[in-house]
Parts: sequence; C-alpha cells; structure tokens
Amino acid sequence: MDWLTALILGLIQGLTEFLPVSSSGHLELGKSIFGLQGTENLLFTVTVHGATVLSTLMIFYKDIIRLLKGLFAFRWNPETRFTVKIFLSMIPVAVVGVFFRDEVESYFTGDAVFVGSMLIINSFVLALTSLVKSGVKTIPFVDALVIGIAQAVAVLPGISRSGATISTGLLLRNQKEEVTRFSFLMVIIPILGANAMDLISGDMQSNAQVGGIPLFIGFLAAFLTGLLACRWMIGIVKKGKLIWFALYCFVIGLAALIWGG
Repeated sequence: MDWLTALILGLIQGLTEFLPVSSSGHLELGKSIFGLQGTENLLFTVTVHGATVLSTLMIFYKDIIRLLKGLFAFRWNPETRFTVKIFLSMIPVAVVGVFFRDEVESYFTGDAVFVGSMLIINSFVLALTSLVKSGVKTIPFVDALVIGIAQAVAVLPGISRSGATISTGLLLRNQKEEVTRFSFLMVIIPILGANAMDLISGDMQSNAQVGGIPLFIGFLAAFLTGLLACRWMIGIVKKGKLIWFALYCFVIGLAALIWGG
C-alpha cells in the first residue's frame, strides 16, 4: 500500500466512522469505484479503527473516568447504571460477531448495489428522526438493548453505526445529549474486541504488505479527522440536523445502485 492510498482510506475512516453515513459502506464503494484494496489488509484495518477509538477516548475521557470511578465505588449509582446499560447494549453485536462473523464478512465484497441499497435504508432511518420531538428519557435498560440491536444491524456495509444507534435512541424519545454520548461510548469495547479477534484469527503474513509510513499516515489521518467528525456530530445531533445526512445517503445510495447496476 502506498502512502496516498493510506491517506485516503484514513480520511474516509475518520470522517465516516462518526458521521451517520457508514464508514464501511464508503470504504466498500471506494473498493468498487477506485479499486482500492487497502481495506482488505488486516493490520491497516485494525490500525485505522484503533485511531478512531483513540479519538473517542480523547473526547469522552472525562465521562470515562467518571464512569469508572462510579463503577468501582461498588454502589448502584448513576454511573454504574449507565455502565450496565452500555454492557447490555453490547450483547447483540457480540452475538453477531461470535456466531455470524462469516456471514457478515460475506457482504464485504465491494458490491455497490448492496451498499447502495443499505445507504438508502440508512437515509430513511435518519429522516424519521425529523418527525419526532426531542425526548426527555435518560435511556431505560430496555432502550439500551434496542439501541444495541440497532448497532448489531449496522455491521452491514451501508448502515451507519452512529446513525442507527442515535436515530433509534431519538425515535425512542430519549434525550439528544444522552443518546449521543451513549452511542459513542458503547462502541469502544466492541471495536477493540473485533480488532483483537481479527489479530488472533487473521493471516498475519498479509500484514507485510503495509509499510510503517503508510500505517502512520493512515493512523494520523483517521485520528485527526475522527476528532473533528466526533465533535461535529455531537453538535449536529443537538441541532437536529440529521435530515441533511439522510439526503446525502439517499443520493450516494442511488448513485451506487446506478453504478453497480
């Protein structure tokens, strides 16, 4: 992999991981349209995903410290309840990752028609949020599980993880700020777990294809753009502007259908 390919893929990963437009879908379309094969490399994929996790940790480090302090106080306090909800939300995606891993990976073939169809579905889900008023709930346990199911569905390329989880939380009439924070914190452990499984089960010989410089460039691009996109997304949800991303996903999805057809 050359440094320019690494830069492009890192930028795509960092920007689209947090914006509700599906990072996996955009990377699959990149493979289909531009013939970029870097996303198939295990080490590079793990690296850029690790970069976006690091950007999440940087932005929400105060929340994470507060949650850990509350959890290790060994009392049933608000921090412990929030942490339990996060673990509850991770059950569906863990089930998919452990028992349906091969089936999910079969969709990552650069199929523009499939990705385009999923992007259009994603656009309709985002558009639905404009039809509901801002909620007041602070994510009940049942809602946490439902949001987790939305995250499990979003393993498909073209369905945005942040879009699916935030939209589901908003449609369930939960607080915007609470839903946004929950959406970004709930993904940390699943991504780290998926990366660990990739490293354990992957063919490490393929990692020799990536040099140190492309890895560093990809990591830095994903990390910096991830920071910007995460902060941007927090503001977007507060202002209720998801409809614009719905329109974007619909247009890109339709273009992908035409291209792939």
